Amino acid sequence: MIEANTRAFRAATLALCLGSAMIFANLHVVQSLLPTLAQQFHLTELEASWSLTITILTLGLSLLVYGPLSDAIGRKPIMVVTMAGAVLTTLALSQVESYTGLLVLRGLQGLFLGGLPAIAIAYMGDEFTRKAVVLAVGVYISANSLGGVTGRMVGGFVGEHFGWAAAFGAMGVLSAVLLVVFVWLLPKSQNFHPKPLHPLHIARDMGGHLRNPVLLVAFLIAGGNFMIFLNQYSYITFVLAAAPYYLSPHALGLLFLTYLSGTLAAALSGRVTQYFSAPVGMGLGIVLLMGGTLLTLIPHLYAIVWGFMVSSLGFFLTHSLASSWVSNHALQARASASSLYLVFYYMGASVGGFVLAPFWAWEGWLGIVVGSLLVYSLTLGCSMWLYRWQKRADERRVWV
Repeated sequence: MIEANTRAFRAATLALCLGSAMIFANLHVVQSLLPTLAQQFHLTELEASWSLTITILTLGLSLLVYGPLSDAIGRKPIMVVTMAGAVLTTLALSQVESYTGLLVLRGLQGLFLGGLPAIAIAYMGDEFTRKAVVLAVGVYISANSLGGVTGRMVGGFVGEHFGWAAAFGAMGVLSAVLLVVFVWLLPKSQNFHPKPLHPLHIARDMGGHLRNPVLLVAFLIAGGNFMIFLNQYSYITFVLAAAPYYLSPHALGLLFLTYLSGTLAAALSGRVTQYFSAPVGMGLGIVLLMGGTLLTLIPHLYAIVWGFMVSSLGFFLTHSLASSWVSNHALQARASASSLYLVFYYMGASVGGFVLAPFWAWEGWLGIVVGSLLVYSLTLGCSMWLYRWQKRADERRVWV
């Protein structure tokens, strides 16, 4: 098993972080371009957001396949093949001319983008010690946020100066370089033990995870939080592109630098558990999400930026702790459990635009804030339930 702070640990963690950054850069490259796409193809805000929603949807569905498949045939080969597919579809997107064609390729791209997220944490669980997993997951998720920032900034900068199609071309070239480095750095699995690929066993594993309330509640926290957090960024781009802000695509890309506070939170999440239990840390993160959302009601650009920084801090803290919680509490079929966590995570994000659309139609950004607080209240209640469960479990262990 790979111990924390060893050469093998650093190489494997760096490879997974670079792979993760590549995946999330490709996923989010369109987000700063949504107002541009709406203008180019004469779309509503919701229609423009489909270019992100369709990718998230197919990515989430693909996780149902990649997790169990990797339990049967291995981790690294699937990650490499799917990353290569993502590179090819990104390059193809730079040649598309219609919005329908863009949506079709973005849907196909999502199927490839799901490979690494479905398997990376399971790879860590196989190869790393328990302490190393906690440290690596936090750093890995921080790379998710860095990838999201990079993709949005590339989309905004290249899209403003060279057009939205060129943004996909630039992202494709960058992704190809990262893929080569990933293949070179990531060690082959040493502790992987394959399971026969039996659909009935897969269904049984999935059913077992869904019947386990300790996992299911964490799944709901992930889906609810990402439903709101990601789609707030989509809707705020339309607010900031209009009066009185009139931000350009490049400036909208810079907004996503607020993700960097989440990068810090994810990297430090392992240390948070030294002082608080994981459910308490999740609850703290959700409170920060609520506070950051309320800050955005102040009609000033700086207040909006600070609000998203606070929200990013809270979101990635909770996400890191919840994903580690699932890895640590799944007693079998760990990859399937991690995949199911991410299915809830991405399904939440894919429906978030539709959930928030009535609030947007009702009262604009104020409506988005109201809808956001309603969902965050539910996920905060879920974190409190996990806290009570862990407290009872600790008491039982002391009694025994």
